Amino acid sequence: MTLLSSLTNRIFLASAVLVIASMGVAIYVVNVSVADQAEKDLRSGLSEAAALVDQFSRTQFNDFVVKGSLIADLPVLKGAAATEDPPTVRPIARDYQTMIGADAFVVVGEHDRVLAQAGRIALDDAAVKSILAACRTSRDNSYFWPFVGGLLHVAAIQMDAGLRTLIVGVSLDREAALAIKGATNSEIAFVSGRQVVATSFASVPVDVLVRAASSEDVFTVGIGNDEYVGRAQRLDRDGARGAPIALVLRSRSEHMKFLPRLHRNIALTGAVAVLIATFVGYLVARTVTRPLRALSGAMGEMAVTGNLAGTPPSLGRWDDEDVRLVATTFHRLTAALDGFQREASIRERLSSLGRLSTVVAHEIRNPLMIIKSAARKLRRHESAEVLEAASSIDEEVARLNGVVTGVLDFARPIAFDIGPADLAVVAADAAQAARAADGDVAIELDTVPAPVTTDAERLRSVLINVLSNAQHATRARSATAERCSAVHVSVRPADGRRWRIEVVDQGIGISPEDLPRIFDPFFTTRRGGSGLGLAIARNIIEGLGGTMTADSRVGEGTRIAIELPGRSGKAEARA
Repeated sequence: MTLLSSLTNRIFLASAVLVIASMGVAIYVVNVSVADQAEKDLRSGLSEAAALVDQFSRTQFNDFVVKGSLIADLPVLKGAAATEDPPTVRPIARDYQTMIGADAFVVVGEHDRVLAQAGRIALDDAAVKSILAACRTSRDNSYFWPFVGGLLHVAAIQMDAGLRTLIVGVSLDREAALAIKGATNSEIAFVSGRQVVATSFASVPVDVLVRAASSEDVFTVGIGNDEYVGRAQRLDRDGARGAPIALVLRSRSEHMKFLPRLHRNIALTGAVAVLIATFVGYLVARTVTRPLRALSGAMGEMAVTGNLAGTPPSLGRWDDEDVRLVATTFHRLTAALDGFQREASIRERLSSLGRLSTVVAHEIRNPLMIIKSAARKLRRHESAEVLEAASSIDEEVARLNGVVTGVLDFARPIAFDIGPADLAVVAADAAQAARAADGDVAIELDTVPAPVTTDAERLRSVLINVLSNAQHATRARSATAERCSAVHVSVRPADGRRWRIEVVDQGIGISPEDLPRIFDPFFTTRRGGSGLGLAIARNIIEGLGGTMTADSRVGEGTRIAIELPGRSGKAEARA
């Protein structure tokens, strides 16, 4: 016996080699993938941060422009500006500046004369004229004006058909840079020309940021002991050379500092996983062969004895799942085969019982005829007691004859006479027959024309039986009710190709434990009933390709639903 001759040893060694090789490859791939993904995440986050900076700048500025346009169109400001009187315009300008929170709010009259100015950033007349000139030459009437500590993004809005102008502006300063940093988790710097006007850095070499501002793509720059990845985002829409730029920078050192610790943890986890997997592989190898041997032994025993109902070998909780599945499937297979054998035996017994029932029914019917003839002779007797006995004999003979007829109908195949019919007409005929037999319970019809191809006479007999049961149930409840309610019969389409007949009564109902058995042969809760009516009715409906179901609540009533196809093929219902 060699080391590899045992299935257990082969499984163990193969699993150990596979685990070690796969874990080594997995650790390498994970380390490389994590590093690459971290770099991609860094650059992706940088792009998202740059887009957020641009969106922040544009959204904030557009908001002020919209508000400024609305204010410039207000009669109060326009009327005050028309006076060309600075004392008149100033208080109104201060109110509107406070209202929209603009950093700069300047009302300019005719000949570019400053009428009023409000906001935390003050502009002299020369700056105002420069801003107006720059705005009038720009595409969107806006301009970035550098000031000490930041950039002022301004827009010139025309008033009074261009005679007067409203200048509104919002600043991009250190406060704005810190706000954007909090939203994007990135360092921000605003550069105008060769000057860094505002930044979120506490201290940074200006020349480094100025050089970075000239980059057209993602750049890498060292600041202090950290390495930063950055991107230059132009702030103006025209993209003119020398336009102000927002630098968005993220620390690669900070973003990647988790990698060494992650590599160590992955290596340690891999080593532990290899040890555990090797041990588990040994246990799996041990648990595979034992249940297989036990299962093979059980199969051999079943093959010898022919006993398919034998108990399968017991499996432990740690046995192999595939072996457990094989054992479970084999047990289900043998149980199914054993069940098929029992069902075949039961069907054979039922078939024999059916044939025997037919013979017994015929043998009973002949004496019944003799008894019935004798009862007729007894009716000629003058004694009241004899006449009463003869009447009782007649009733019992009729009942027994009904039972015999039901047994014969249930035991023999049903031959159908398929032809065109209207379910509404069949339901009306059945209701008329039920009223004639038991007229004290009304029957109400709610039908529509329902042309079908079916056995109308068989279907009529089914409905008469169901209506008779409904009348009995209704009459049984009428003793405690104020009046005897009617039985409702409806015929409606179930779907595009089927029809639904419903018989609803408000009788005593059927108990939940009896409801599943009402279609069983010889089951009845009515005194004197044979228990074959609904069983035969269901055989007929199923033979016509339909279904018959019941729903009932005690004290509320019963609903019998029959669904039939529009065209029933010839069929024979078996007992």
